[in-house]
Amino acid sequence: MTGAASGIGAAIVRRFLDQGARVIATDIAPFPDADDGAIRLVHDVASEADWQMVEGVARERWGGLDVVVNNAGVVSALSIEDVTLAAWNRTLAIDLTGTMLGCQMAIRLMKAGPGRGAIVNLCSTTALAALPGDAAYTASKGAVRTLTRSVAVHCARQGYPIRCNALIPGATDTAILQALPDAVRAHIAATSPLNRMADPAEMAAAVAFLASDDCRFMTGAELLVDGGALAIHPGF
Repeated sequence: MTGAASGIGAAIVRRFLDQGARVIATDIAPFPDADDGAIRLVHDVASEADWQMVEGVARERWGGLDVVVNNAGVVSALSIEDVTLAAWNRTLAIDLTGTMLGCQMAIRLMKAGPGRGAIVNLCSTTALAALPGDAAYTASKGAVRTLTRSVAVHCARQGYPIRCNALIPGATDTAILQALPDAVRAHIAATSPLNRMADPAEMAAAVAFLASDDCRFMTGAELLVDGGALAIHPGF
């Protein structure tokens, strides 16, 4: 579970722990103090060496993993005219390359497993409707969407017991949005017909479903949880 120190990631960790799972939670940011049984690791998802470290911990503790959630991500908030090569590369390294490395690790750990394995990649509504003010984030999440399909079909054709799906979350009330002015927050909330942002726990519930045996015939799919934001015509 990457990007687990706060926001949606922290909510996913809580949900999995509540369901009795053993959890490795990773992030490059500091974790708040917690005594809940989760293993917490400092982990740069753009680093192949860091992924090898996480894999080593999983093998040593449990001999493998049943679920890998690729949640870590950053935004650049820069348009195509303004984005620098450094900002572009950093965003894609974390959002896209980090997800790719997570999928590779998951396959190594799961392909000889007991008959089940689930990868959940956190995508974004920007994979379906672009952000003109963030070219790198839009590009990276669009690529995560199609990477998810590629991984899913590859695993199925190889006969691996591994499903791979994407969660496409809408606006969620995490620290990055909580820091915005009230008027901006109200505008974001109003993009959903439900007239609110999601609670991180609601996204965690969707991830728990994708990771569960309840959707064992679901792979290469996207679960859109956006409060209906993309269901409405932009003119209305």
